[in-house]
Amino acid sequence: MTLKIIKRAFLLAVLLFLSFSIWFAVEFLSLLNAPPKKILLEIEKGSSVSQIASLLKEKEIIKRKWVFLTGYKLFFSRDTLKSGEYSIELPVSTKNILRTLIEGKIYLHPITIPEGLTQKEIASHLEAIHIISAEDFLRASSDPSPILSFNDKASDLEGYLFPETYHFPKGVTGENIVKTMVAQFKSVFSSDWRIRAKELGFSVREVVILASLIEKETSFADEKKIISAVFHNRLKRRMKLDCDPTIIYALKQQGIYSGRLRWKDLKLDSPYNTYIYPGLPPGPIANPGRESLQAALFPADVNYLYFVSKNDGTHIFSSTLKEHQKAVIKYQIHGR
Repeated sequence: MTLKIIKRAFLLAVLLFLSFSIWFAVEFLSLLNAPPKKILLEIEKGSSVSQIASLLKEKEIIKRKWVFLTGYKLFFSRDTLKSGEYSIELPVSTKNILRTLIEGKIYLHPITIPEGLTQKEIASHLEAIHIISAEDFLRASSDPSPILSFNDKASDLEGYLFPETYHFPKGVTGENIVKTMVAQFKSVFSSDWRIRAKELGFSVREVVILASLIEKETSFADEKKIISAVFHNRLKRRMKLDCDPTIIYALKQQGIYSGRLRWKDLKLDSPYNTYIYPGLPPGPIANPGRESLQAALFPADVNYLYFVSKNDGTHIFSSTLKEHQKAVIKYQIHGR
């Protein structure tokens, strides 16, 4: 009689164990019954497995804390749950949550740096979108050492902070952002481009300076090579470049730009004033994109020496001063 009771108890225990195992497997492997959505979850450094489970339960990412803890102990106890910010797409299984945290698949924020921003404007942009403080970025980008092989006269990284869409984790440092942006510049400015610069009699530094002027003069891709040609033609003739954005840059550097260029500003005594000083300014006035760099290296085959805004973002180009003066009267004086 006792043996029968023992057998029955054993069979019952086995059935209960199998039932529990099946139920646990369903809970562990099934998707959480939740509407589709994304949740940004931050696991702080030093958090215990139990604290992480509590956070996941609180955020309604998992249904049962004990299932998470049991699954971790059974299958992943040799692994560490990594800290960081994660983007969790619901619905998700408890098993996949554990895999994500063990593999450290942290969320990378897409950060777009537009063409033509200055170093200070990039700093303000990054601070505005809560990636890093402007002060930290400016401190990192004031060190020219990453670019000295391209420009041994650089005092900072202005011109070499390549505009692109990047992906950075929360808490990224200014040094890492700068390192990534400069690396992208070096990748874009290929050996073929360096050979082309030599063919033109330009250093990489001079190409970047010229590209920054082109970038600030127009946002229209089909105009960039024509504007480049104007600057190349004027440089060959030792004519001053008369580039308004260079003065604006100088005014901004001094903190006295009023939002518009005035006649008296054209007399500003600054090496960046291309109305006074011939040749290229001493450094880039912005961080140019790929199209402007390419335009600086491959100008259009035209003989234009002048251009003036048509007040719609585009320009009218002229080969002679007489033609240019007519265009100024038409688009700038009468146009206003």
